[in-house]
Amino acid sequence: MICCYCLRLALANDGAGLWKGVLKDDFDLASIDYSKCKTPLQILLMGSATKLAGPKTKTVFLEDLLPEEAAKVAPEPSGLINLGNTCYLNSVVQCLRAVPQLRSGLAGYTSRSAAAQGVGGGAARTQTNSVFLASFRELYNNMDRTADAVTPANFVMATKMAFPEFARTGPQGHPMQQDAEEFYSGLLTIAAAETAGAEAIKSGFKDGVEDRELLGAANLVDAVFGMKMEETLTCDETAAALEEVSDAMDVDSGAAATASAEPPVKSYDLHRKLVCNIQGGSDASSQVNVNHVAEGISLALSGKIEKRSEVLGRDAIWSRTQRIARLPPVIAVQFGRFYWKQTPDSQDHAGVKCKVMKPVAFSGTLDVYEFCTEEIQKVLKKARDKALAEEEDRIAKRLRGEKEGDGEAMGASEEGKDGEAKEEEKETASGEDKDDGDEALKAALTMSMEEPSPPVGPGLPTDFQGQYELFAVVTHKGRDADGGHYMGWVKAQRALGDKTVEKIADSDEDNDDWFVFDDDEVSPCKTEDVLKLKGGGDWHMSYLNFYRAKK
Repeated sequence: MICCYCLRLALANDGAGLWKGVLKDDFDLASIDYSKCKTPLQILLMGSATKLAGPKTKTVFLEDLLPEEAAKVAPEPSGLINLGNTCYLNSVVQCLRAVPQLRSGLAGYTSRSAAAQGVGGGAARTQTNSVFLASFRELYNNMDRTADAVTPANFVMATKMAFPEFARTGPQGHPMQQDAEEFYSGLLTIAAAETAGAEAIKSGFKDGVEDRELLGAANLVDAVFGMKMEETLTCDETAAALEEVSDAMDVDSGAAATASAEPPVKSYDLHRKLVCNIQGGSDASSQVNVNHVAEGISLALSGKIEKRSEVLGRDAIWSRTQRIARLPPVIAVQFGRFYWKQTPDSQDHAGVKCKVMKPVAFSGTLDVYEFCTEEIQKVLKKARDKALAEEEDRIAKRLRGEKEGDGEAMGASEEGKDGEAKEEEKETASGEDKDDGDEALKAALTMSMEEPSPPVGPGLPTDFQGQYELFAVVTHKGRDADGGHYMGWVKAQRALGDKTVEKIADSDEDNDDWFVFDDDEVSPCKTEDVLKLKGGGDWHMSYLNFYRAKK
């Protein structure tokens, strides 16, 4: 396009008909008499020599970006190529990729053997574990550098070196399908051994973590995934036996029970996952019908065992109850889909691994309040009561604001109020404002005098209420426990400031964006698609659910 400030129209015939002038935008060229002109008609355009300015923002096409830059703006993250029944590995790797504490810890990881050589001391770790974790870190780095599918050859080889059982092959020489949960547990075991120490733990928490928050966590894995479990054993037969003795001897049963009752036995253990028992319970005798993940977890945390009673002088039945004494930032829940069934009548094998197809529903939020010890519940209840009071106060203020607005509108339409009435209203309002200010000051002083709540786990906020949000799922498809196919489902990161999220129909659940990882194929999906993975058919059903603390 030529921007013209002057247009010169030259008509032939020795200058006859020559016309000069500045043509403005509204000039009508049809008003010129072209009859005196010889053909061909010559037109000379005289314009400005100023260089045209380019666009302020340069257009960059995705094809022109480097692979590392294209991966950051790609609509979908990179997948992993299946190298022969390695879907169990691919699905777990994709889910753990969404754990920032693990990624940060791996970025600062230094193998124990290398550290020992550099410093001249320290506990030695096997070279196999170091190679395994280093290849795990490098795999994530490769996935961050490209939007295309990545081949996890080195990590698969390191996995088979660290876990020889994963290197088994079938009759035709093909790699056998493995259990995704076994791989997940094995990975955390090696990572826990390689990330021990305060420095490794602090490298995983970018916002920092205090020593008092660790509550016994000695490595990064236990600080992120580990739960300190309190187990209480109570003898069921002692009370009944003492009651029979007291009735026979005509003795007060309460006094006899207090004097000779079997004391509860408490112990502590470390768990890196919760189990959702679908049927049978932890002692394989319960007949509870499990329909929701919370019911299955509660069933797995209780049961019956046989143990010697010192009071009775024989083996007796004890009730076992487990509660969480330290909460982690991330909780993994395993659904008890697979179990071992003995086949005594078979001549080929002693048993087979079967799969439970029963549907077990779950939601986008997991509340662990009921699974915690009384000490943890007191801290969580304090935060819950505070949040509830703030919500009620917010609703009350909103309602009062609406009424005050209505009153102001009515007052504006009324006329004829005398000055004395208005003055009284001002005095009353000022008195109410003063009272409100005094109450707010008292509340602030009360909060400042309150002692800070003790920590309930590493990296958890002081106002944590014990609620976790679902962010990743490993599913299994098929009826064969030693076959089938695993897939990973990971929640997409919501853009900063994006609060326009649709709700799932007939619920308060946010219908967020997710990605489903079918090895190298990555597809978008929604929360409502993930919540349908409860089982009950031949479609994919949840096997490992990953939850993170809600803040």
